[in-house]
Amino acid sequence: MNKMPLVMGIVLCCGLFALEIHAAEKTDRFQPNWESLKQYECPDWFRNAKFGIWAHWSAQCVPEQGDWYARNMYRQGEPQYMYHVGHYGHPSKVGFKDICNLWKAEKWDPEKLINLYKRAGAKYFVALANHHCNFDCWNSKHHAWNSVNIGPKKDIVGEWAKAARKEGLRFGVTVHSARSWTWYEVAQGSDGEGPLKSIPYDGILTRADGKGQWWDGYDPQELYAQNHKSGDPPDQAYIDNFYSRVVDLIDSYRPDLLYFDDRILPLEKYGDAGLRIAAHYYNASMDWHNGKLEAVLNTKSVPDALRKAVVWDIERGRTNRKESYPWQTDTCIGDWHYKSDIAYRMPADVITTLVDIVSKNGNLLLNIPVRGDGTIDDREIRFLQEMAKWMDVNGEAIFDSKPWILFGEGPTCVGTGGFGERNAKPYTPQDIRFTVKGENLFAFALGWPADGKVVIQSLAKPTGFSGNRISAVNLLGHRRELKWTQDQKGLTIVLPAQKPCDHAYAFKVTGKDLAPAP
Repeated sequence: MNKMPLVMGIVLCCGLFALEIHAAEKTDRFQPNWESLKQYECPDWFRNAKFGIWAHWSAQCVPEQGDWYARNMYRQGEPQYMYHVGHYGHPSKVGFKDICNLWKAEKWDPEKLINLYKRAGAKYFVALANHHCNFDCWNSKHHAWNSVNIGPKKDIVGEWAKAARKEGLRFGVTVHSARSWTWYEVAQGSDGEGPLKSIPYDGILTRADGKGQWWDGYDPQELYAQNHKSGDPPDQAYIDNFYSRVVDLIDSYRPDLLYFDDRILPLEKYGDAGLRIAAHYYNASMDWHNGKLEAVLNTKSVPDALRKAVVWDIERGRTNRKESYPWQTDTCIGDWHYKSDIAYRMPADVITTLVDIVSKNGNLLLNIPVRGDGTIDDREIRFLQEMAKWMDVNGEAIFDSKPWILFGEGPTCVGTGGFGERNAKPYTPQDIRFTVKGENLFAFALGWPADGKVVIQSLAKPTGFSGNRISAVNLLGHRRELKWTQDQKGLTIVLPAQKPCDHAYAFKVTGKDLAPAP
């Protein structure tokens, strides 16, 4: 009897078994504790991207009355409460669960929107996966109140991801639902005065109340998360469900970026769910990318000691210094959820903000609000077109750049921390911001001087950082080399008669040893 085929068969089977075991193994480099998470290194794609666009889009955009609609519609006297009563009915009869069902996204064209965002310079796109309203915008396995079952009947996150990746953009998701437990407590209340005083809002309804209603078979308590007394801490079932939903989101869509609208990590006061999610996300990213970590995890209020473990995000604010680790500002041209007739920020404001952020080793994530039907308005389209025009001229000095020795100079300063942009002062022509790319130094003037000259004090000789090593100065968007002189007062640049673009102006300074490694 020839035993060779038998031996080969055993070897082959053992080999296949070993391959199956190896395939089933998962990376476990990161453990759910901060010391382990400090192994993290921010990926190059995020360092180089600099600019992303966010669609903070959910059922709360249907009324077009701005952010936090799902909460404020339950607060008698609030403008959103008054709007809700006038347009939909009293919240004892028509609650936010019903707004979810009215969200149809009937005109949504994700490919068209992503193309606009890419033309405007976005290198990554971020979709809202859920807000504090607790409605999941994906085919959620652990939450019945989602956009596939109710409302649009579409996998919103999945379609965003497909469109973004088709255009070569990195894709991210944002999660805000850890706060739903307390955020929705007002839905348990009632009017304090008027004809419906003391009539409970629909936040007390249960599955049993849905017989014969459009929501028959769905439990409003799963959406409102109000099976508790006001002020009680989240129970374990709520925490476990949050964990399962986020892990499902990660595993289903493999995002390059995951943003938590929370201090440090979600539910940090109530256990290790946030740490377990972070470890899972980092390990999963390494599995998806053959051992290379490509994940970015954004959180807020990150102390200096933890800046290496996650990517610090500052909502509607900035830092006043060049940061050692990459960071991000998230902000909006209007309100977070779409609000009709609101005054939008001007492109000049956003562009100079972007330059300031990039000079300090940061990225800008900019929300362009989307209407409930899935479209953006004409003013937003013009805004994006203006961004595209500026990027066509100046993108060379933004993308793939690094911070210089100094982030900048000039009289205008910003504070560190969130929600400070309302207090920001306009920039002047004396405000200069620096970036480095390859051997070139870029100096942005954040205004156009009336006298036709820009003076950069940081490039003075012989005490300046560059000494006598400058060989040429060019203005991006202008074909000819500029006239310049360098003395103890600084580098003085003579401007051309015509501006090459609007807003911020990038000078390309070439020479020897102008761009030392940071």
